Amino acid sequence: MTSSPAAQAADCSAGYVGLTYDDGPNPGNTANLLNALKQNGLRATMFNTGQNAQNNQALVRAQQDAGMWIGNHSYTHPHLVNMSSSQIQSELQRTQQAIQQATGTAPKLFRPPYGETNATLRSVAQQLGLTEIIWDVDSQDWNGASTAQIVQAAGRLQNGQIILMHDQYATTLNAIPQIAANLRSRNLCAGMISPSTGRAVAPDGGTTPTNPPTGSCTAGITAGQQWSDRFNLSVNVSGSNNWIVTVTLRNAQRISSTWNGSPTWDGSGKVMTMRPNGSGNTFGFTVMHGGDWTWPTVSCRVG
Repeated sequence: MTSSPAAQAADCSAGYVGLTYDDGPNPGNTANLLNALKQNGLRATMFNTGQNAQNNQALVRAQQDAGMWIGNHSYTHPHLVNMSSSQIQSELQRTQQAIQQATGTAPKLFRPPYGETNATLRSVAQQLGLTEIIWDVDSQDWNGASTAQIVQAAGRLQNGQIILMHDQYATTLNAIPQIAANLRSRNLCAGMISPSTGRAVAPDGGTTPTNPPTGSCTAGITAGQQWSDRFNLSVNVSGSNNWIVTVTLRNAQRISSTWNGSPTWDGSGKVMTMRPNGSGNTFGFTVMHGGDWTWPTVSCRVG
């Protein structure tokens, strides 16, 4: 087992940006991309092509399990503006079905290939309940941009804006730690793209708080007892007594018990949010590992 690094609370006072990765999932790179995003505390929107989603359903589920949002990028990546309404509908609908088959949920966001759009395309997308998403900043990774140039492009992002990147390039993967550091230095956070406005917003769909909590906290994991089917972990929080720790489980895992904290859960049952219950700044939990001994990730923010 390995521990995740202690996670520093994110200061999102300058707002949220949308990191997007097109053309996945790809067996050669998607898993590495997801690991890099998770290790750097970033969430992103993955605009998948339908044929890749159909052929790599486990990777689509991995995107979902990693906390990413999943969008529609057409089935075969054609020039949709040259196609008939019925052809466009087939491209988008088959992608909706492939992604829903893998994740249980149909996308709400659509990115047209090459950023090409027209009224016919927008009309078909709208009929399928899709919001068209272009981008504000083009990383140019598809055009041979270096890692440094991709990082520089991300450095131009402002609150609400979206950057275009792609799933399959090593240069893009290598840029992730520097992009994360740059966003932190500017008090920006990676957010979700709102289906109603098409802009980047807080992950719950809200907006930047007008009076965000001040201060920061750090959460570190230590090992407890372990058995053949489960193991205990302890989380120690420093920096604040008013903390909120998010624990994200891996796909096969579930938590069977907790102590010294007040937990709540998201709809998937894979993300636990722990708050103080008067028992101090250390809490614990038991993980039924389901064959995956990797420790869950933790992040801390001030409540």
